[in-house]
Amino acid sequence: MKRINLILLAVSILILGACSKAPEKINFGSDMCHFCKMTIVDTQHAAQYVTKKGKQFKYDAIECVLNELSETGIDKVGTILVSDYSNPGVMTDATLATYLISKNIQSPMGANLSAFSKDEFAQGFVKVESDQVFTWKTINEKFEVN
Repeated sequence: MKRINLILLAVSILILGACSKAPEKINFGSDMCHFCKMTIVDTQHAAQYVTKKGKQFKYDAIECVLNELSETGIDKVGTILVSDYSNPGVMTDATLATYLISKNIQSPMGANLSAFSKDEFAQGFVKVESDQVFTWKTINEKFEVN
C-alpha cells in the first residue's frame, strides 16, 4: 500500500510540475520563434509569454509577439516578458517596460523595436527626433493589440 501511495505522490508532483505557469528559459540558438519560425538568437530582442493555462510561447523579436497578439488578442495571456536591451538575456515584465523604436537599434524583424526595464535606460538611447518612446499601453495601440 505504501508503494502505491508513493507512486501516486510522484505522479501528482510530475503533473503539477508540468502545468507550471512560470516562464521557461529561452534556449538561445535552439528555440524557434512561434510567430515567424526563425531561431531565437538575439538576447536583446527576444520575448515570450505564458498563457493563463501555462502554455509557453517564445519569440525572436518583440514585434513578433505584438504582431501575434494583434491577431489572437491578449485575453489568454498570463505572463509576458521581453528582453531588457540594456541587460542582454535578462527578461523583464513587458507591462512595466519602456519601448523604443529607433533606426539606431536594429531588431531581428526590422521594426527597430527594443524594450528597456527602466525609462531612463530607453531615454539614454534616444538620439534623433524620429526616435519614438512607448509604454506598454501605447506600444499595444501602435500594434493594434486588443
